[in-house]
Amino acid sequence: MEPLFKLVCEGGATCDAESLTGAEWFLVFTCMAIALAQRPNLNSIAGFSLFGAMSAIGYCTLIWVLPISRDRPSGVSHDSLKVESSMAGMLDILNANGIIVLAFRGHNLVLEIQGTLPTSLTNPSKRTMWRGVSVSYMIIAMCQFPLAIAGFWAYGNKIPSNGGMLTAFFQFHGHDTSKSVKGLVYLLVVIHCLGSFQFYAMPVFDNLEFRYVSMKNRRCPWWVRFGFRLFFGGLAFFIAVALPFMPRLAPLIGGITLPLTLAYPCFMRILIKKPHQKGHAAEWCLDLRVGCLGIFLSVLLVVAAAWELAIKGLHANFFKPPL
Repeated sequence: MEPLFKLVCEGGATCDAESLTGAEWFLVFTCMAIALAQRPNLNSIAGFSLFGAMSAIGYCTLIWVLPISRDRPSGVSHDSLKVESSMAGMLDILNANGIIVLAFRGHNLVLEIQGTLPTSLTNPSKRTMWRGVSVSYMIIAMCQFPLAIAGFWAYGNKIPSNGGMLTAFFQFHGHDTSKSVKGLVYLLVVIHCLGSFQFYAMPVFDNLEFRYVSMKNRRCPWWVRFGFRLFFGGLAFFIAVALPFMPRLAPLIGGITLPLTLAYPCFMRILIKKPHQKGHAAEWCLDLRVGCLGIFLSVLLVVAAAWELAIKGLHANFFKPPL
């Protein structure tokens, strides 16, 4: 939002407004997100989710198509990065896997979303969910693989560690890109973030309202629903301001959340379906092995991320968001 504001006011004779601080931009975003979060349930945010997904596809496509249509910056190298030891190289690989796992975190909410789909004996909701998850993974791959390949071709070792491809594009090709295109990219990123907030926050709102209805045995009034959204938005704002270094913990968070995708569903299926009691020993062994493999990978990623933080340091800057 801050780069978009600066871009709009850049060179404007009538625009003499000063940019906000980092904490103030966080507050502006939080207020917009809370205002959009007044929908009652997951079913009602289908439009937000679709619009946010389309904006993500749009800006991902733009920031890999535009660099390959221009000359590469001078001094770009595609040689492998030199590491201090084989152990350090292995830790880098594990940390990269943790970031990749975190990139697919959205599908940890499939069980929440599945609860809102109509289901019957002839057409269970798991079929619709399977199609939805398959298509979504395919779309994610169509966005991420070209982005990684084109980004490495265009920038090589010059891609900044903090900011990634988006920062690299504006750093090396911002001067020869039109103002309207840059503004479009920034706007699509903001729309995507606002849509993502709704997608991740609505299950929290649903659970809070469910607890309220269960305790009070009555419908949740509008002012309580608004209070839940205001509380969650305020909590998100506090975390953003208090812990602005959270992106540096991406590998660690990815390792911790890995079982949600690769382990817990396997164990849940064993507990619910009980395949070993129905003569499906092969299915039981497969679920158990995949679940244990997910737990093992999670432990590896967490250890690697913690080791990396111990070596390089976290450089925590509490309550000091970027200006």
